[in-house]
Amino acid sequence: MASTLSPSTMTGTPGPPEMSERIRNAADISVIVVYFMVVMAVGLWAMLKANRDTVGGFFLAGRDIVWWPMGASLFASNIGSGHFVGLARTGTASRIVIAVFEWNALLLLLVLGWFFVPIYIKAGVMTMPEYLRKRFGGKRLQIYLSLLSLFICVALRISSDIFSGAIFIKLALGLDLYLAIFILLAITAIYTITGGLASVIYTDTLQAFIVLIGSFILMGFDKVACVVPSECVKHCGIEVGCSNYAYPMLVMELMPNGLRGLMLSVMLASLMSSLTSIFNSASTLFTMDLYTKIRKQASEKELLIAGRLFIVLLIVTSILWVPLIQVSQNGQLFHYIESISSYLGPPIAAVFLLAIFCKRVNEQGAFWGLIFGLVMGLIRMIAEFVYGTGSCLAASYCPKIICGVHYLYFAIILFFISILVILGVSLLTKPIPDVHLYRLCWALRNRTEERIDLDAQEERQEEADDHVDGGDPEETRGCFRKAYEAFCGFQKKGPKLSKEEEEAQRKKLTDTSEKPLWRTVVNVNAILLLSVAVFLHGYFA
Repeated sequence: MASTLSPSTMTGTPGPPEMSERIRNAADISVIVVYFMVVMAVGLWAMLKANRDTVGGFFLAGRDIVWWPMGASLFASNIGSGHFVGLARTGTASRIVIAVFEWNALLLLLVLGWFFVPIYIKAGVMTMPEYLRKRFGGKRLQIYLSLLSLFICVALRISSDIFSGAIFIKLALGLDLYLAIFILLAITAIYTITGGLASVIYTDTLQAFIVLIGSFILMGFDKVACVVPSECVKHCGIEVGCSNYAYPMLVMELMPNGLRGLMLSVMLASLMSSLTSIFNSASTLFTMDLYTKIRKQASEKELLIAGRLFIVLLIVTSILWVPLIQVSQNGQLFHYIESISSYLGPPIAAVFLLAIFCKRVNEQGAFWGLIFGLVMGLIRMIAEFVYGTGSCLAASYCPKIICGVHYLYFAIILFFISILVILGVSLLTKPIPDVHLYRLCWALRNRTEERIDLDAQEERQEEADDHVDGGDPEETRGCFRKAYEAFCGFQKKGPKLSKEEEEAQRKKLTDTSEKPLWRTVVNVNAILLLSVAVFLHGYFA
């Protein structure tokens, strides 16, 4: 069942203040309060249950999470408010074709699991910059990826999540968009207190099931907000269209009392969970990968202050970026996300693909391929921001040589040009000896010889610094200090592991063996998913 509103009937549509009255009832308010209490309880339970006094315990939840909450958390983290707002908006304009974006992910995620992840596990790395440092050596690639990741955090993750979440708050409470953004960030700052990977996984699991239930209820409904620019300005403040409001309006208008409050709570809680993760990741990235390069002797207190000040800067920059999201790609949030990814992502994809499958690629080739691809992508992105992307009402004046190709075709061209540059520069420079590449690329993935890491000297220096830092005398702590440290996971360190224990732990972390039963189950499910994706492509084509 679909309802389409023409400009002539748009005047009868209730504005945000009237719509906000829908959530002011006992059922919705009670559900919101109970839901947040349950989520906080689950988060606290997982936080106290998890071992957070080690790097593996805090960042990787001790590698001790079973498959079903891990899968639900991956789903909930990937499908957040940005997807609901962006996909619903673009779906009103292009219908089923937008689903192809998600169907294509089926193949790529399986490729990631079958080919890339085993190499990352065998390499014994925790982050992608760490893998590049082991694979190629040097610091240029790590600094490049850190800077680019921070820019992507602002241009894609934080600003788009803030914008989509603020739309929900605006419609629910009848507030100005930027006042809604301020409230959202204030709530997020409070929510950050209960952070931690284990708690995020279990709270995301709860949210994933509720989001799925609410989404199935709304299937089959549609709503087009406006066509005439003056009407769009009247109802949502921009000329290019109000379709970003499609999904929130469906939630506010079609769902019954209670379920409406539940969906609003889930979307905001999921959004805040994503934002806290992004804030912490970006702060860590800046502090550990960039600030320590500038201030090599910085104290721990200085690093903590720098990280928190950077979060404030990150939030301000993201809010200033929101107006670009509103008007870019004709106001379609999902197209904005995909276009920015198409301009910045292909060179990175080319480097990781060649790093895994072509051992001849070296650091010089990877670095200059990334730089060349970045320059090409920035030229296209900046040109679109300056000239606009055009619409059915006004054409864009961007030069055809720059903007004449659709952003998806541009991504394909950029990907292959980056590959050519990487291979060309690598073939003109010295190769990396195999002794540095054992278990870091596909051809040498099963070699058992000891690998001499290209960053071995840096690792030895970090270990020496850890030994120096570990010699501090133990301070006398009061009850309040002990409670604070237990809440934050700053517990007393256990005894130092022996060399045999460290070697056993390293082998466990780099072991890629699987139980035959579950390997078969997962592979069969993967093949079934691929079959469904092929059928859907063929049927709707």
